[in-house]
Amino acid sequence: MERSTIVRVHEGLHARPATRFVRLAKSFESEVEIVKAGKAVSAKSSVKLMLLGVKENQEVTVRANGADAAEAVEALIGYLENPRAGLEEDEAVSEQRDQNGETARPPAAAPAQETTYPDGLRGIAASEGVAVGPAFAHFPPEIRPQARTLTPEEAEAEIVRFGHAVTAVQARMDKALASEDLAGGDRGIVAALRDLAADDTLIGEAEAMIRTGTDAVAAVIAAAAKLAAEFGSVEDPYLNARADDVQAVGRQICLALLGQDDASLEDIPQGAILIAEDIGAWDLSRAPLKRIGGIVCGHGGATSHIAIIARSHGIPAVLGFGARVMELRDAKEVALDGTGGLVIADPSLDVKADYIRRIEDAAKERHALDVFKDVTPKRADGTVIEVAANIGSLEEIEAAQAAGAMGVGLFRTELLFMRHMHLPSEDMQAETYGALAKAFAPYPVIVRTLDIGGDKPVAGIEFPEEENPFLGWRGIRMCLDRPDIFKPQLKALLRAAVHGNVKVMLPMVSDLSEVRRAKALIDECAGELTRDGVPFGHFQLGVMIETPAAVLIAPMLAKEVSFFSIGTNDLTQYVMAADRLNPTVSALNDVANPAVMAAIEMTAKAGVEAGIMVGMCGEAAARPDLIPEFLRMGLTELSMSPASISRAKKRIVELGKA
Repeated sequence: MERSTIVRVHEGLHARPATRFVRLAKSFESEVEIVKAGKAVSAKSSVKLMLLGVKENQEVTVRANGADAAEAVEALIGYLENPRAGLEEDEAVSEQRDQNGETARPPAAAPAQETTYPDGLRGIAASEGVAVGPAFAHFPPEIRPQARTLTPEEAEAEIVRFGHAVTAVQARMDKALASEDLAGGDRGIVAALRDLAADDTLIGEAEAMIRTGTDAVAAVIAAAAKLAAEFGSVEDPYLNARADDVQAVGRQICLALLGQDDASLEDIPQGAILIAEDIGAWDLSRAPLKRIGGIVCGHGGATSHIAIIARSHGIPAVLGFGARVMELRDAKEVALDGTGGLVIADPSLDVKADYIRRIEDAAKERHALDVFKDVTPKRADGTVIEVAANIGSLEEIEAAQAAGAMGVGLFRTELLFMRHMHLPSEDMQAETYGALAKAFAPYPVIVRTLDIGGDKPVAGIEFPEEENPFLGWRGIRMCLDRPDIFKPQLKALLRAAVHGNVKVMLPMVSDLSEVRRAKALIDECAGELTRDGVPFGHFQLGVMIETPAAVLIAPMLAKEVSFFSIGTNDLTQYVMAADRLNPTVSALNDVANPAVMAAIEMTAKAGVEAGIMVGMCGEAAARPDLIPEFLRMGLTELSMSPASISRAKKRIVELGKA
């Protein structure tokens, strides 16, 4: 079974999109290959897949041979045709940036005086912000292999020892992935490293060298260097950055073989600038990130995992110095500009004072918004406006709470389905939704039922081939046709509703019958839970307004449900008939267009007249220029990324005083 397609994954199959693709491929029993320009590699090897260099808009063929070959090809083709495939966690991370409690720092403007510091070192601006603090040199000793040749008997024993070391490294990474202390974005990076540590390309190369008489440490060093060189030779910055990941994983295996621990970052002082020739994403993800004031590294670039971790935690970083980083090794103090890519060792009093001033200015701006964290914003007539968070996983709860979210206006349940090899059970879902409800009580949490289609492959759901999956079998349409999937979710939501603050909304509604059929299924699920003696509660049911049809029948829908939540992202593209992922028509995708604003006002009017809550969970909810219009229309709930909450609250408070 084989099928060809054009890859639509944003930036192609690099790093995490490749890891997610491999994970999906491994969920099938069939042997699966992906072919590009006549070259075929296993779809179950992250390394081979990344080295194939599959880029956006290139043509590839997926081949499968086995009992579930047809299902495998359909699922993998669907993944390749999804522009956002594998990037959901990245989006979640971007929503958390600058809102991670004490680690949050607002982006700094590019320094006006950057050319007045001739003694500074220029590197790659990898994470915005400025910092000045004591230097913390982190230069672990180089691992040197033993110069000896193994006998055949010793080689067999060495392979066993090598296997134990690999297992130990994988176990450490598994333990980190299971820890609640690991941030959501860092989790995706560690998962990618974990896959690399288990990939046959690196492990197989090292084993082959051991069989020829090379000791395990030397074999790992050589295998990692060879593989890193292959990544480094590819003309793609994302893949070049994976060379550092290979070396980092190789180092961890070598340390396990030697029975050693790497130099620790546990003792880094508060606000210190970390100086390193190289630091692996694995080490950095486990470091006390709240204490790190900035990062300076000889290796790495803007697309490296070091940079991604730094940005997600609001830590200024300048990377890519190469051997020049040794010039900073003996520095006592460092000034760092992550926006301009400048690092100054032992800055003069004037330079230090300038950096401190810039840090203070940024802190004042942040503080001006922080005072709104616990504010309950009200309209001029005293009506409370709930400013809630859009999130997709329990890992994002802390960032939302730190931002002052008044509950959750959109919980995307599809991420729960997409991150597992199999459909999540009713119990797993109930536990997740219950934890969400308890975390935000007494504020309401609005959970969107499964919003999935052919553009978002999920293991266990086979989607038909569609010319336009965005207008096809998705959202409530798919759920109603698959009660075996929908009913466990509804039962889980009913069980979570015992906490009293759960609301549920249906996506992609375009017909009144869809709401009525969903309500009938909810009653059926409640009856089954009663029969089985399982405790449950009742939730308010709402509709996500994102189709023009839903707008036009809003007065009728308002009689059937308890609330509306306007999803402006999809509503805009459907009203304007302009794909929001297509840059050539991006000018049409503006929620401020009179046609879209008219649709929002029609929806709000229908909801207000029916006496139900009207909210908004699209990106437009955070726009300061449009918030006055939304409040005038009667919206009383606005949900957005955590990073936007304080600014939105400030805007509402200002309007209430006007």
